[in-house]
Amino acid sequence: MKKILAELQPSEIWKYFEDICQVPRPSKKEDRIIDFLMEFGKRHNLQTKRDEIGNVLISKPATPGKENLKTIVLQSHMDMVCEKNNETVHDFDKDPIIPLIDNGWVKAKGTTLGADDGIGMAAEMALLTSSNIEHGPIECLFTVDEETGLSGAFALQSGFFNGEILLNLDSEDEGEIFIGCAGGIDTLATIEYTKEDVPNGHFSVRIDVKGLLGGHSGDEINKGRGNSNKILNRFLWQINKKYGIRIACFEGGNLRNAIPREAYAIITLPSEFKENVRVDLNIYASEMEEVWKITEPKLKISLESTDKPTFVIDEESSSNLMDAIYACPHGVFSMSSKMPGMVETSTNLASVKFSDDNKIQITTSQRSDVDSEKYNIAQMVGTCMTMANAKIVHSDGYPGWTPNPSSEILTIAVDSYKKLFGIDPVVRSIHAGLECGLFLEKYPNMDMISFGPTLRDVHSPDEKINIETVDKFWKHLLDILKNAPVK
Repeated sequence: MKKILAELQPSEIWKYFEDICQVPRPSKKEDRIIDFLMEFGKRHNLQTKRDEIGNVLISKPATPGKENLKTIVLQSHMDMVCEKNNETVHDFDKDPIIPLIDNGWVKAKGTTLGADDGIGMAAEMALLTSSNIEHGPIECLFTVDEETGLSGAFALQSGFFNGEILLNLDSEDEGEIFIGCAGGIDTLATIEYTKEDVPNGHFSVRIDVKGLLGGHSGDEINKGRGNSNKILNRFLWQINKKYGIRIACFEGGNLRNAIPREAYAIITLPSEFKENVRVDLNIYASEMEEVWKITEPKLKISLESTDKPTFVIDEESSSNLMDAIYACPHGVFSMSSKMPGMVETSTNLASVKFSDDNKIQITTSQRSDVDSEKYNIAQMVGTCMTMANAKIVHSDGYPGWTPNPSSEILTIAVDSYKKLFGIDPVVRSIHAGLECGLFLEKYPNMDMISFGPTLRDVHSPDEKINIETVDKFWKHLLDILKNAPVK
């Protein structure tokens, strides 16, 4: 396959990023990308190792004259979020990502691009194979399963690497340096149901919600985007009160850390209301288009007749499901009083899935940079679900990363950015979760910052990376390494 990114600068990063796109790497299925990295390290005669869970560390000695600098760990995660448009035919377990250049951005053909965090991986690989870049001793850490559980960071053992400074390359706003992040927890609700025959005299319809932007449930939760599960359920709840619907299926969203973009339901209702429900749908769709015309201009709600389903769920479980989704909060819960403009606490109603064992699982995810508020919003969500007779399980969660404004590497990074580009970078915390908080548990004296090029619409098929900012990110990274603190 012809490489289309080779013409972009810096070519050394884009070359490796395109190579990475050829390797399937869904979360929890990283075997191929692990093998790819292990073979890469050994091929270039670099010290290469992996731990039991699959984290890979590739080390490179200092360039001549830089041996007295502190060892720096460069870190990115190797898995990617796997989302695609409904009409896109793509098997993330087998098929390569197909990158495209579009008006100053690189995106993918109908799928997530995986620049989160493939671009960080590519930068590390470019450094490891460079012959003309000045740097002290470096250790490149590639972690597994960041997107669905932070499993690699959780399992990381003390002593796996030796560096005293860590540069996390998993941020998405060039010109901003991050020194803290929110912690998170998941709340999973399960509703059990009984299968029943479709009532006599009922007809069947499928209702779809499509065209939403979706996005990262940390970075984009404050942008007022629609939630397909909430929009679909609101209509179902309304027509249930009028006609007494029966639900055969409700499927919406996918990943815990992605705002759901699409959802659909298959329902039945008395045939006498066939025309009424179509009128109701047209009215509701018009109302929602008005409500979301600024933030969700491509929202589409449709209804079509469908084949009779093999079963519907019992009425009590149906009501519990609709009540739970309606009552469950979604979006920003509170803004930070310490850092104006930053979200403090949020929750994402991520997915609704029917399983084969007569259960419905509702997945939600909560974030906060205040530990007590993280648990508070999780309990709030759990209480909503409990009142709908759902069984609740909370995940163990992951810690936030407390900012250190006195960081030595932060001072170097800020001075470097101002010297290179003539302006001060923005220094702040991020509402999205990063692995840094978990690293601090194993390496409590680690000095850390996070930065990267500009990405937009991550965790959705609209994911894209700004080409110009990759060059700025690369120059900034190299200057930080050149001016790293001495031992």
